[in-house]
Amino acid sequence: MNIFLKTDDEIELMRQANLLVSRTLGELAKHIRPGVSTLQLDKVADEFIRDNGGVPTFKGFPNPFGAPFPASICTSVNEVVVHGIPDAATVLKDGDIISVDCGVLLDGFNGDSCYTFCVGEVSPEIRQLLRVTKESLYKGIECAMAGRHVGDIGEAIQDYCQSYGYGVVRELTGHGIGREMHEDPKVPNYGRRGRGVLLKAGMCIAIEPMITMGDKSIGLLPDRWSIRTIDCKPAAHFEHTIAIRNGVADILSSFEEIESFEGK
Repeated sequence: MNIFLKTDDEIELMRQANLLVSRTLGELAKHIRPGVSTLQLDKVADEFIRDNGGVPTFKGFPNPFGAPFPASICTSVNEVVVHGIPDAATVLKDGDIISVDCGVLLDGFNGDSCYTFCVGEVSPEIRQLLRVTKESLYKGIECAMAGRHVGDIGEAIQDYCQSYGYGVVRELTGHGIGREMHEDPKVPNYGRRGRGVLLKAGMCIAIEPMITMGDKSIGLLPDRWSIRTIDCKPAAHFEHTIAIRNGVADILSSFEEIESFEGK
């Protein structure tokens, strides 16, 4: 396992990459509505990232089968948990939810964040899933400080989500991040306090709860990228990239622009 601690200067470069991701998601929030295709959203994101000096890191990224991801963002609708491929045929409709995962390379460092959006009027039950998943992200972040362990993060997320009867996906995890989009260590959304990798100041990690309304079991779709719930119940996904400090974690990405738009 190779864990690279970042200097303060490197963390500031990572902050800029992550804020570009955040601004991209904020731009997409303006376009997410019934009648819009996921391919249209991808085009908006690709143009916005490149116009601001970044490179979409998801585009061309290979999966274990050697298939390169064909788009700049992942658009996962309803029961698709992660890695949904944008296309012209997937048109958002009232009551849908869509998780948009975005990665950017800027000045040699990576940013990575995800937000699950409501499309039009969404049922109270699904809105609760989104609220709890986002709250669990921050509960995990509260445990992310030097001297704690990766298991502390996972336990906080798992306990909170399971208290609502939700499933916590096991096969997919958060990860270290820096010059590479995926670095050590893995950051599961389940675990036990005091277990796993020791957190040290200067580590940068992406924490990303992937939570299901029903059973936690998932399966791979024929496109060899999209992963959905086996029971076809909806799933939510929220992600922040953070830097570990001796005290409170430093959140490098931001939901402020999205939440400001949603509050209008």
